[in-house]
Amino acid sequence: MGEHVIKLPDVGEGVAEAELVEWHVKIGDLVREDAVLAAVMTDKATVEIPSPVDGEIVWLGAEIGDTVPVGSPIVRIKVAGDAPSTAEPAAESKPEAKAPEAAKASAEPAKKEEEKTPATPKPAATTAALKPVPRATTGLPRPEGERPLASPAVRLRAREAGIDLRQVPGTGPAGRVTHEDLDAFAARGAAVVVAGLQEKTGVEEVKVIGLRRRIAEKMALAKSRIPHITYVEEVDVTALEELRAKLNASKKPERAKLTILPFLMRALVKAVGEQPQLNAVYDDDAGIIHRHAGVHIGMAAQTPGGLMVPVVKHAEARDLWDCAAEVNRLAEAAKAGTATREELTGSTITITSLGAMGGVATTPVINYPEVAVVGVNKIMIRPMWDGTQFVPRKMMNLSSSFDHRVIDGWDAAVFVQRIKALLEAPAMIFVEG
Repeated sequence: MGEHVIKLPDVGEGVAEAELVEWHVKIGDLVREDAVLAAVMTDKATVEIPSPVDGEIVWLGAEIGDTVPVGSPIVRIKVAGDAPSTAEPAAESKPEAKAPEAAKASAEPAKKEEEKTPATPKPAATTAALKPVPRATTGLPRPEGERPLASPAVRLRAREAGIDLRQVPGTGPAGRVTHEDLDAFAARGAAVVVAGLQEKTGVEEVKVIGLRRRIAEKMALAKSRIPHITYVEEVDVTALEELRAKLNASKKPERAKLTILPFLMRALVKAVGEQPQLNAVYDDDAGIIHRHAGVHIGMAAQTPGGLMVPVVKHAEARDLWDCAAEVNRLAEAAKAGTATREELTGSTITITSLGAMGGVATTPVINYPEVAVVGVNKIMIRPMWDGTQFVPRKMMNLSSSFDHRVIDGWDAAVFVQRIKALLEAPAMIFVEG
């Protein structure tokens, strides 16, 4: 028998460490070659670690949420034969000394796991004070319609104590609930049931790992380093919605359906062309603002794993239909977990939208180290005064945040007002120059 040590491989992208986000095995498991042992995350890419050999898991070198340096041992597998370990030969001299060491390596992590897991009370400890009963005493409600057997005195006591007798296991003849049963029920600390409503206790601990931890770190960095100013403006999108409906009705089958986002992207491109300081990232450590000629729009997207921001590169060179197709492609890749590092980095300004759940107004967080984010709220029909009467109009708020260190409030207002003007007169989006 030998031992094979698996180290965290170089997962690429020039990283020196990765976060362990999932174990697919535990100590004592038998695994086949190529079976997935674990998953690690670097930046926003998740990589699976396969087993190179058949054998038994005898040691796991990290816990979920730990950051592991590349090259560090993470798994030890006991293998048949004299196959050498990746760290040292498995069949060296003094084999009798090797066995206790392997047993110790296997036992120590197991003991550690046992110490971390709260001990489960033994059944005897929870029922020692109760009398033997002739029927099940699980404490679960009786079947609907079954009336619990109890004397009037017991019923009165239960009613005054707010106890639902259907929750009390009876130990008397034919399952009759006695005074002793009420006492035992209360002594066990059972939740009081009043009028069918039951108290709940307990706290679930959820460790923040993987993408959720990356999101938390990014949000904390943005809010701690960027003094945000948020500007909210309402936009009349009635004309825009009419144009969008006509374009979708006459579009070619192979083209993506237009949402409001491609129009906003084209309007944003025109607006930052007039205010290039908005299409920038701020290196606050070096004190340098990098203004970009290309407009690379981050599209905040909700995925099963959490918030991700795929990037539509060079939006200035895309028309409405191309913008719509690229947004759809990137959104699907993000949700499926197949988006590449290149597709998730490099944005110069971000759009965030909650779709139909967009609310009346939001305070979006800037995608650090950018200096601006444009938030889309939901479209609602509201009565608007046209000078002579109230008329129904489709209204939508834009909630936009700016880095107040480098963007003054006046410049932020000019930027949002320019986007508003373009969306309210959508033909202007297509006018060049």
